[in-house]
Amino acid sequence: MRNVATTTFLSTLLLGLCAYAPAYAQGEFRVEKDLLGEKQVPAAAYYGVQTARALENFRISGQTVGQYPEFVDGLAIVKMAAARANYDVGAMKKDLRDAIDKAGEAILAGRYHDQFLVDLYQGGAGTSTNMNANEVMANVALELTGHKKGEYSVIEPHDHLNMSQSTNDAYPTALKVAILRSNDALLPPLEELAGALRAKGDAFLTIVKMGRTETQDAVPMTVGQEFHAFAAGLEAEIDLLREAERHLYAVNMGATAIGTGLNAPKGYAKACAKHLAKLTGKEIVSAPDLIAATSDLQPFVIYASALESLATKLVKIASDLILLSSGPRAGLFEIRLPALQPGSSIMPGKVNPVMPELVNLVSFRVTANSLAVTLAAQHGQLQLNAYEPLAGAAILESQMLLRNLVASFRTSCIDGIVVNEDVCAAYIERTVGIVTALNPVVGYEKATELAGEAYRSGKGILEIVREKKILTDAQIRDLLDPVKLTGLDPAIYKTKRATKGR
Repeated sequence: MRNVATTTFLSTLLLGLCAYAPAYAQGEFRVEKDLLGEKQVPAAAYYGVQTARALENFRISGQTVGQYPEFVDGLAIVKMAAARANYDVGAMKKDLRDAIDKAGEAILAGRYHDQFLVDLYQGGAGTSTNMNANEVMANVALELTGHKKGEYSVIEPHDHLNMSQSTNDAYPTALKVAILRSNDALLPPLEELAGALRAKGDAFLTIVKMGRTETQDAVPMTVGQEFHAFAAGLEAEIDLLREAERHLYAVNMGATAIGTGLNAPKGYAKACAKHLAKLTGKEIVSAPDLIAATSDLQPFVIYASALESLATKLVKIASDLILLSSGPRAGLFEIRLPALQPGSSIMPGKVNPVMPELVNLVSFRVTANSLAVTLAAQHGQLQLNAYEPLAGAAILESQMLLRNLVASFRTSCIDGIVVNEDVCAAYIERTVGIVTALNPVVGYEKATELAGEAYRSGKGILEIVREKKILTDAQIRDLLDPVKLTGLDPAIYKTKRATKGR
């Protein structure tokens, strides 16, 4: 019986090849050869013999390179930069450079992505992906210049698309470009989420509630301060992602097989980095030690760790929201989350915090992916890390999951949060924690007495204070002024109070 992974892979492959059904039906193939011999390739396909072998050998996840547009674009950008650099140093003729450029531009325009069919999980340190790119771009370039697919005497996947390169420098560089482009796509929705949390903080700034430490009553704060803290934490993670991406700027193009630069012309490495910088808009440079850069995955570890840090912060925020919205009758219920769907097939009326739960699910996966990157980096051997495909697949998946998640989290959860002000006020009234605010008024010893009496009687501190006439109602109101309780900026507080009163 075919396993699930194989079934998924075959389904994906069939979808990717559906455009070539007529060719298969008519038995239309072209013959290509490599060191293992001849092989038939669908005549309509832009990929070639080595890709065809990879499609047979690596039926693992069903996740293809073509399902990650940033990665396809990264491969195209690397091939374009390499061609331009080869021309700069006199290794490539202008007509070849221009043909490769046109093929790259077509791919960057969103065409031919369905031809990048190799599984993300593959042996060979990414050779199959690199050859998939070389073959597709060679055949696209051939067609765009009036030739037929497979006419490799004119434009050849190895000699021209892989000129001055090895998989060992082209593949990790394409991954870095892909991750950088994907990071650019991830940051805006994260900034919007942080902005939504800030907006809620502003809206809730003057609503007093009990703060808690170790889930026990602590001292008063405002709901707005709580949400501002969520925003501040997320903003710090955004800054960390920006910093982490800088570790991806150094590339090993020109390293070729192990970093010695065999078969790469003088000046090529720096020229290629210059063109990569221009094509990506990033400060890409040639790595100072190409041997180290070829064998070491540390930049991927650093960036994956930044994603894991972001996931950790998202779990903290989501888990707090789950706790704060718990109930509605037997939990904290300080806030209400938007009701998105029925929460139970057996318990009528139940609504679950599905969006914060989804945040946690995705974040757990991102954390696991970070560990996968770490393991891949640890087990690289000698002058090459053969586990780069795992590092790339893990990071690209994490970026994609987070990008899709944060926009939904904002629109379907954060934007619709409402505070149950009566509940927050009732907790303030009943809590013993408010006794800390009495220390400056009655002293620590007297405050401790009041706390003990409250615990024994089950009464709230304010109730006892009123009974014993320790403070007047006016004094209590003054004591519970959010400005004094929580350190709010008086000017902001007055503005918010005036706005709320209108």
